[in-house]
Amino acid sequence: MIDRTWLYRGVLAGVLSAVAGLCLAANVDVPALPASSAQAPESSPAKPFAPPAESSMPMDGFGKSVKLGEQIFTHTQTFAGKYVGNTLNCASCHLDAGRKADSSPLWGAYPLYPAYRSKNGHVNSFAERLQGCFMYSMNGKAPPLGDPVLVALESYAYWLAKGAPIGEKLPGQGYPKLPAPAQKADYARGGAIYAQHCALCHGADGQGQSSGGQAVFPPLWGAHSFNWGAGMGDIQNAAGFIKANMPLGLAGTLTDQQAWDVATFMDSHERPQDPRFVGSVEATRAKFHDSAYSMYGQTVNGQVLGASGSR
Repeated sequence: MIDRTWLYRGVLAGVLSAVAGLCLAANVDVPALPASSAQAPESSPAKPFAPPAESSMPMDGFGKSVKLGEQIFTHTQTFAGKYVGNTLNCASCHLDAGRKADSSPLWGAYPLYPAYRSKNGHVNSFAERLQGCFMYSMNGKAPPLGDPVLVALESYAYWLAKGAPIGEKLPGQGYPKLPAPAQKADYARGGAIYAQHCALCHGADGQGQSSGGQAVFPPLWGAHSFNWGAGMGDIQNAAGFIKANMPLGLAGTLTDQQAWDVATFMDSHERPQDPRFVGSVEATRAKFHDSAYSMYGQTVNGQVLGASGSR
């Protein structure tokens, strides 16, 4: 666990001052999320699947592909840069090199493919699912099927899922689905939570931090973040990820309501255009974002989100 208490004391006051004004003055049209009158009874969580230890990675030819996949996953800019259009790495959202439960681990995804996806309306192979990650989360372009990048990533996912049952959703797979918030998710509350718990790493402007040209903490919105078609642009997905994994080293310390609020704040900022854009924000929302969990096409601080997003 990372002890960052001393860091907060030196910078928190300035961060709160920079963001609080925006939050309190915000004029936001946020769609209402489904209300919840009661919390579901708590139960003991099932034990997540345990992927193979790093030390057991094979040393043969297949092992070289597995190792390359791990390197691509953790250092995507370096090993697959020609397919990436932002400053993220795969491990920015799939923590601990794709191993961590409740952060969409690779071992939870691989056994579920081939599968039908409503996102593109047909059965996807796992390789095609990876192509989508490059197009949306990485705001880049899809490596062609058979490309060494896809082969290596699939090899790594296959190895991490060794021993997992095929076709079954495992505990810790994907992101947790939080109960609907007791109160309507709120941009201003989310901004205050962001200032207190998130801005230290991701910046008051949401642009993250980098070192030596490499992102250390990823940007959460803006030109260098994921685009409007990415799964993290869905408030429900973002809330589940935040609740289970953030702040870094302090996972689970935010309430469900706080996770919903800060996810709404994060996803209420402009970002690159959805690659499926059909000519207008209204038509694109109607076709791909007609959900209470998407802010695409909604008005925030007088701006229609998606209207200024560009590739």
